[in-house]
Amino acid sequence: MEEIILASNNQGKVNEIQVILKEYKIISLKEANIDIEVDEDQDTFEGNALKKAIEICKLTNKICIADDSGLCVEALNGFPGVKTARFLGENANQKERNTYILEMMKDISNRKAEVVTCIAVAKPNGKTNVYKGILEGYISKEKRGNNGFGFDEIFELEDGRTLAELSKKEKNKISSRKKALEKIKI
Repeated sequence: MEEIILASNNQGKVNEIQVILKEYKIISLKEANIDIEVDEDQDTFEGNALKKAIEICKLTNKICIADDSGLCVEALNGFPGVKTARFLGENANQKERNTYILEMMKDISNRKAEVVTCIAVAKPNGKTNVYKGILEGYISKEKRGNNGFGFDEIFELEDGRTLAELSKKEKNKISSRKKALEKIKI
């Protein structure tokens, strides 16, 4: 089984990717004894994912995958977008970010949103690819559900459930990360 380094220590992402890419041995940065944080300073999801994958690939000389993903709210011109994890500063937690988005949206009727995930693959031979997945939905009016991570508790699907109200198995079938990972050719 081919070993691939995942440029992340986010255990939610690690678990999700390990389940979806079960034909590979996915190793997190922590499992690979890599203690490095690649600065996500690019203007696009593609740019951030590619930067992380290339840097870790060069460091390890192994195939590396990295992702960048975020929430894009139509009525807010795509905000928070590429700054999803950092728009309230480095010390804000997810509960604060979710509360902030709900507060921004309280008087807005257009609640359309999408979760965008870009997965980059970097190989020691210098070849790279980026794969994109998008999940369309809405911003809920309140936090709901106990499963998932990130914006799952405020991202509502067509059927009225939030991602956090789905089982892991249900989420893994439809997530933007799944859609991007399905396209990967390593």
